Amino acid sequence: MSSIKPLADRVLLKVLEQEAKTSSGIYIPETATEKTQRAEVVEVGESEDIKVKKGDIVIYDKYAGIQIKEGDTEYLIVKNEEIVALIKK
Repeated sequence: MSSIKPLADRVLLKVLEQEAKTSSGIYIPETATEKTQRAEVVEVGESEDIKVKKGDIVIYDKYAGIQIKEGDTEYLIVKNEEIVALIKK
């Protein structure tokens, strides 16, 4: 669990890893893949405008946010408006 708490209209995301293998079993090298834009919501700020909650899977703008590393885990802090979609389970 992260000790980082975003403020105001910001959201803390944990970027999800992209599959390294295609559905047909072919492995894709990391240099040939583009960074995924899917993430899990870890923490949310205090703003009432935030429509996501902890545990939600979202898609965010390609160049959004500030990258932070805590231990071995990489996080992204984005503004609420940089989250473009919610992925329903």
